[in-house]
Amino acid sequence: MNSPPPSPLCRLARAAVPLLAAIAIAGTSHALGSDLPDLGEAARAEFSPQIERRIGETIMNEIRLREPSYVDDPEINDYLNGLGRRLVEASANPTGDFNFFAIRDNTVNAFAMFGGFIGVNTGTILTAQSESELAGVIAHEIAHVTQNHLARQIAKEKQNTIPSMIAMAVGVLAARANSSVAAATITSAQAGVVQAQLAYSRDFEREADRMGYQSLDKAGFDVRSMGDFFERLQKAGRLYENNAPVYLRSHPLTLERISDMQNRAQDSAYRQVVSSLDFHLVRAKLRALMGTPREAVTDFEIQLRERKHASQAAARYGLVFALMRAKDVPAAQREFEALRALKVSSPMIAVLAAQIRTDAGDLPAAQAIYREALQRFSQAKSLVYGYAESLYAGRQYDQALLFLDAQLQLNFADYKLYGLQAKTYAALGKRLLQHRAQAEFYMLQGQLGQAVEQLQFAQQATDGNFYEQSAVDARLRELRKLQVEEEKLKRSGG
Repeated sequence: MNSPPPSPLCRLARAAVPLLAAIAIAGTSHALGSDLPDLGEAARAEFSPQIERRIGETIMNEIRLREPSYVDDPEINDYLNGLGRRLVEASANPTGDFNFFAIRDNTVNAFAMFGGFIGVNTGTILTAQSESELAGVIAHEIAHVTQNHLARQIAKEKQNTIPSMIAMAVGVLAARANSSVAAATITSAQAGVVQAQLAYSRDFEREADRMGYQSLDKAGFDVRSMGDFFERLQKAGRLYENNAPVYLRSHPLTLERISDMQNRAQDSAYRQVVSSLDFHLVRAKLRALMGTPREAVTDFEIQLRERKHASQAAARYGLVFALMRAKDVPAAQREFEALRALKVSSPMIAVLAAQIRTDAGDLPAAQAIYREALQRFSQAKSLVYGYAESLYAGRQYDQALLFLDAQLQLNFADYKLYGLQAKTYAALGKRLLQHRAQAEFYMLQGQLGQAVEQLQFAQQATDGNFYEQSAVDARLRELRKLQVEEEKLKRSGG
């Protein structure tokens, strides 16, 4: 029987192996910090936290740039990161640096990478019947990170070189995406060893259950949901026979584990937990993006007519969103009034209201909605990006730059803000500043070569003052130095 072709995420992971191996080998590189251990020797079985983070960032940048199933949606990712932060604060490492993101895939799956990067399939969000169930899956993945399971799993093979161990790390990532093709993903590692690494050991899974359960409880979620969700997956898996859901293949469940979680829940005091509005809104948005726009509209019309929904506000939100997809702005405006009458508040609803006003040609009204919502939800990236875009669309370039400068003071590592800044400088004809901002946009996504090129363009621009030119020259020297070090890494890793 022929195996299906590797998924884009698997191909991406395979391509990342050489660079990741070079990063790991260069343990004493200045770029990584002089206090890092020397990982150049064979059989080194542990990674420092700094190197783990670099590996995770490299894979994450590749996912953002080249993985078509990556969900580049600030509302969905804001929600996942808000939920994730709540669980991290209740975890064994409450100050850990984590990043949560979504992958557009209808299968139930989630995976943890080096450096605290955790991916969640949209199918998991849609399959979870409550926010506590979704939180249980994420808490389990957080525990895999806080307990160092990926590094510990790889470290079992003491005789492997660092490149081989990195290949196995990428193999585990590929397994999370599609375990049926993961063995073909890493040709540089020993096949038998890779196969042994595709799923965490039962001990690690039990430990992640236990630690995840504790985080779930401490964060105030319904602890019964964890065992209930896994039991439902297990029952569904029996129907699939040899084609079990991906989550069951990469996170093998046993009756013992499910029983352990359910027994723990029975010993806990009953707690009724209501899912947040944003949980329902995110699910509604994902459903509204499925199928054709007209199919999505019909789906939500049926939900509302037959009252088959967990949240009326979310169903109405989904209907309005689907109508906007169908470019029926008048109908969207009418239906939004019914949503407004429910008197619910969320940055997602505010963005939808602003988008309706924008599409109706009333940009000042849209900007007023953004400004008012930012007073209440200042951390919502969808509002930040939306307001900046509305200022740009209204040719209010100077005001847009002031707003973006203020946001970059708060979120200096947000590459999208630099992209918006570059676009706005371009509209004003400020070439040096445009290319300098574009360089940071590329640098924050791990595209060092493109960042250097943009700074070279900035050097050639003649519209900058002495201080701006000096800043460009200094930054270019920094990045060229990094380029030299990166070349050394590649040579030593080759």
